[in-house]
Amino acid sequence: MPKKKSSKKSGGRPSGRPGGVSAPKMKRGMPPHRVAEDQQLAAALERQDTAAVAFALRNDYCIVPLLPGSGPEQIRVFRAEDAEKFMLLLFSSPERYVDMVPQEPSHRFLAYDGPTLRDFLEQNVDNLEAVVFDVAGPHSMQADPREVLAALQLEV
Repeated sequence: MPKKKSSKKSGGRPSGRPGGVSAPKMKRGMPPHRVAEDQQLAAALERQDTAAVAFALRNDYCIVPLLPGSGPEQIRVFRAEDAEKFMLLLFSSPERYVDMVPQEPSHRFLAYDGPTLRDFLEQNVDNLEAVVFDVAGPHSMQADPREVLAALQLEV
């Protein structure tokens, strides 16, 4: 599952297309007690607890960035200049996403629950080299996409 992100700088943030439009609202029906400040994923990342991150991904929501622009909703993935595969960046709150790309005038995102994230990973795991949580901090972690998928597929 996730590993604590190294404190060494690797040349800055991942590059992505700048721009965007108004962010869509969080999914309707999200329980009111699941606000960003109390989110399970944020708490798990703060503790750097891989088991708690897996639990949060299965049982809570995470923020998934969308490509900027007015086109159809497409998940925004990032690629290092010399990489063949992409990185999926997930966030514990919309604010953590904004921290990563503050220069953008607006930020499009969706709130994914565990089953939705699992479906996305099942379709795209072969194109991903990493899943990075809260890349702009303060408590970043990184995981192998196959390990994240395995955690989401666990039958409890």
